[in-house]
Amino acid sequence: MLKNRLVVYRAEKGWTQQKLADRVNVSRQTIANIERNKYTPSVTLAFKIAYAFNVKITDVFLYSEEE
Repeated sequence: MLKNRLVVYRAEKGWTQQKLADRVNVSRQTIANIERNKYTPSVTLAFKIAYAFNVKITDVFLYSEEE
């Protein structure tokens, strides 16, 4: 299962879902669905999100084989 720390990183930056969405060129709903683990981003989008926060992709997205 892929989990993420988008909420944490957004809070640290003071960004709304819309602000992050605008920075990575997706809809706010896409960001909301990623945060709720309802949508798994493409590798390209995951890298764009990590780049927006200026961190490594593995800092934002965490993979576990357990649910």
